[in-house]
Amino acid sequence: MAIILRLDRVMADRKMSLNELAEKVGITNVNLSKMKTGKISAIRFSTLDAICKALDCQPGDILEYKPE
Repeated sequence: MAIILRLDRVMADRKMSLNELAEKVGITNVNLSKMKTGKISAIRFSTLDAICKALDCQPGDILEYKPE
């Protein structure tokens, strides 16, 4: 897939744990872990919005396009 999730990088930069972010965003650790490892095929805008608010970042900080 040409879209790469960089959630792990942004979380590390902000020194935020998976549990802390899951609690702030309101999703399960399992679903957030799947996002972090890139094992998802879609993300809701409401979830992306909540993640960006919790991490104080832009969607472009989390999502990267890399041509195949």
